[in-house]
Amino acid sequence: MGLWVLRYGHRLGRDPRASMHVLLTARALGADGAMLCGEEDAELVGRVEKIVESWGGPFEVRYEKDWMGAVEKFKKNGGCFVNLTMYGLPVQDVIAKIRKESKDCLVLVGSQKVPVEAYDLADFNVSVSSQPHSEIAALAVFLDRYCEGRELTKAWDGKIRITPSKVGKSVNMSNK
Repeated sequence: MGLWVLRYGHRLGRDPRASMHVLLTARALGADGAMLCGEEDAELVGRVEKIVESWGGPFEVRYEKDWMGAVEKFKKNGGCFVNLTMYGLPVQDVIAKIRKESKDCLVLVGSQKVPVEAYDLADFNVSVSSQPHSEIAALAVFLDRYCEGRELTKAWDGKIRITPSKVGKSVNMSNK
């Protein structure tokens, strides 16, 4: 299992860009994988798989028709379910307990209105600032706190690699 993100309520005509940013944020900031729930979007899943192929992994992305079934299965296997919401407990107050509670964690990031069942199923309803802002920003803060910054120095095995530089761009391509 590991650290997973569940993108709830994806809508084809409205959410592809935001959902893509949720998935990219999950990958770059330490998640092992993500589930896209809502309307099926094979094109979006394929785009993320191509990024993983080019930029490295591991990172798995898949469509799950039944979000509640996916959550229940995750919990049944011993995982901790976190609902990111501005109405929850402050991330800084609960992150250590979440990390300690279980080695596996599933984080829900909403698109459309999240049903009350998600709040009831959650082991933790967690807020990042209790103010209106981007769900992508909330996910980034949560993942950074959960991973304690280790995700920022992860070595990637992709074909494309950026070499940090003070000025300019340094991109290295391999023929893996």
